[in-house]
Amino acid sequence: MAAPFNDLDPLLHSQLRLAVMSLLLGVREAEFTFLKEKTGATAGNLSVQLGKLKEAGYLTLNREMNGSYPLTRCAITPAGVVAFEKYVADLQRYLKPG
Repeated sequence: MAAPFNDLDPLLHSQLRLAVMSLLLGVREAEFTFLKEKTGATAGNLSVQLGKLKEAGYLTLNREMNGSYPLTRCAITPAGVVAFEKYVADLQRYLKPG
């Protein structure tokens, strides 16, 4: 009997949020400008999506001032790593059923 298909985490099923989590998984921490450049997202959209990931406990946001410029650093949390790994495993089940 084939294994059941698990629901995919709707928070990670968004292209931009998935891209952010993928990037953070590799570097663990990144500045907002790095994520913006790598994803091609607008600052406003990226900010909203980071807020959703933070609210879910998947990442932390650290905002400070660097001289007169705001500096935001994002870091993946252990819960974010677990959620990402589960998402990938669930997605693989869709790609290779049975």
